[in-house]
Amino acid sequence: MHSHHNGLKTAALLGLLTAMILAVGYWLGGSAGLVLAVIVSLAMNAGSYFFSDTIALRAMRARPVSEAEFPALYEIVRELAAEAGQPMPRLYVSPALQPNAFATGRNPSHAAVAVTVGITQLLDRRELRGVIGHELSHVYNRDILISSVAAALAGIVTMIAQLAIFLPLGSDDDDGPNPATLLLMLILGPLAASIIQMAISRNREFQADASGAALTRDPLALASALEKIQYGAQRMPLPADGQLATSAHLMIANPLRGGGIASLFSTHPPMPERVRRLRELAAATGPVEYVR
Repeated sequence: MHSHHNGLKTAALLGLLTAMILAVGYWLGGSAGLVLAVIVSLAMNAGSYFFSDTIALRAMRARPVSEAEFPALYEIVRELAAEAGQPMPRLYVSPALQPNAFATGRNPSHAAVAVTVGITQLLDRRELRGVIGHELSHVYNRDILISSVAAALAGIVTMIAQLAIFLPLGSDDDDGPNPATLLLMLILGPLAASIIQMAISRNREFQADASGAALTRDPLALASALEKIQYGAQRMPLPADGQLATSAHLMIANPLRGGGIASLFSTHPPMPERVRRLRELAAATGPVEYVR
């Protein structure tokens, strides 16, 4: 049911993008613009579906890493993927010093898990294992398709908003901003945020926390990791530029400073509530004997 629901959301998002591009194409160029818009929409839909993971990874400047570089990370991911009976995802590391992590891709066979350098330095092995369990749960719950496509579409809308200043929409005044262009930018910016908000439920983080705790059998490890990550993210917030802002919902913790554009794109539930639920889960399931 969860997978089917996300599939319907993905189809709705792609349909929304198509309708928006066709409307803009007809507005700018009439019938000829509509034909061009059809071609553009097909290309963008294909790109959003097949390359959404690349867009998200590029936003964090993440690069693929080998097992020789990060043996502990590979060991943890291989162990948990085998425990779940799922294929091994591709592994990436972002140079960001802020502690964070995310998963992306369109299905478990085409998934990627990325962590920042900061998270590998901050967390111990047990806590990192809890975080990886959370991210793999996003993959297995089929959250990553809708999340990644939403990020790609919002990124495209944001890019259009940024490029709108170059569109000659009916003004011959070269000395000042075009009112129609400014209006388009004011509409498209919040629209990108609305795409994220419409597609992504905050409950998905609670679901991934619970599923990840079940996979690792160690909810307290994830609770401890989340507390450290929250503190580190607040101390070292990332810049809320367009590309990163539209991918922020993929992260295990909001990487942006609160307020402004960051609040528009916020889809994370309160961290204290996530930690409280994990501690209650640990109390209900009893003590866990963690074996390295």
